[in-house]
Amino acid sequence: MGADRVFAYGAGLGLLGDRLLGDPRRGHPVAAFGRAASALERTLWRDHRGWGALHTALCVGGTVSLAALASSALRSSRAGSIALTATATWAVLGGTSLAREARAVGDALERGDIEAARTRLPHLCGRDPQALDADALARAVVESVAENTSDAVVGALVWGAVAGVPGLLGFRAVNTLDAMVGHRSLRHRRFGWAAARLDDVAGWPGARLTAVLAAAAGPDPRGALHAWRSDAHRHPSPNAGPVEASFAGALGLRLGGTLSYQGRVEHRSVLNPGGRAVTTGDIGRAVRLSRRIGLLALGTGVAARAITARGRGTAVTRTARSKGRTG
Repeated sequence: MGADRVFAYGAGLGLLGDRLLGDPRRGHPVAAFGRAASALERTLWRDHRGWGALHTALCVGGTVSLAALASSALRSSRAGSIALTATATWAVLGGTSLAREARAVGDALERGDIEAARTRLPHLCGRDPQALDADALARAVVESVAENTSDAVVGALVWGAVAGVPGLLGFRAVNTLDAMVGHRSLRHRRFGWAAARLDDVAGWPGARLTAVLAAAAGPDPRGALHAWRSDAHRHPSPNAGPVEASFAGALGLRLGGTLSYQGRVEHRSVLNPGGRAVTTGDIGRAVRLSRRIGLLALGTGVAARAITARGRGTAVTRTARSKGRTG
């Protein structure tokens, strides 16, 4: 069985596992990576970009190396390779947890329990919830669903299609490390620079594919493409911009504007200014769009890997025939 079929079966089972089981309550592999990265940070931390780059290289490089060793050890076993791919895919995807947390905030808002919604919001994003009213909480959830569809689902599947299990785990390591040290706090402004820049690079293809799929799967494809083209560059993040703008246009919503992180107020440009303001009911619409995008991303990755494998096989056949004629 070729690597393309191993990825297709393994990633499909992994996505199904995420849909049925979600993340484990205890003992999640990503949490174990986070503990190891934190321990290494305590040893290596200096207020210097070079030390941060070393920390990033050791964390990401170690993860990719272990994944490559495991893949190599199981290469001769079809069932083992599929099981490893399925386990890695399930471990790195967070689509079900994303949907669950978004709906929990939405349910609290539907009940009129704004304090419960504020308490739950930090499970999705790092914004200060206390100053947000119901509509602002709903907007925060929709924006988080959009961004995390790329970070927690599509980006991992893209790198899995490119590099198998090392790609899956490597992307999750980069994304997790950025969440840990890539923000602009006094402690991590220099130390986390390398993790943040690497996350920008690793997230670039997944963010663009997410934007494309949001246009394809959303109720307003033309609106999604227009908002992406017109407004994505106004977002401070090179990857969140296309995703949030495409979601905004696809759903006919107005995203962006003023927000607060850790006491720091930011005034961001509005995405899709012709759309309407977000309401509580839009949370469910955003979640459903995110779920459709996840399925389309899996199909895209499987198809791309199969086409690549077929092209490689054709090239090998042509080379063998050429050698046979000249031999």
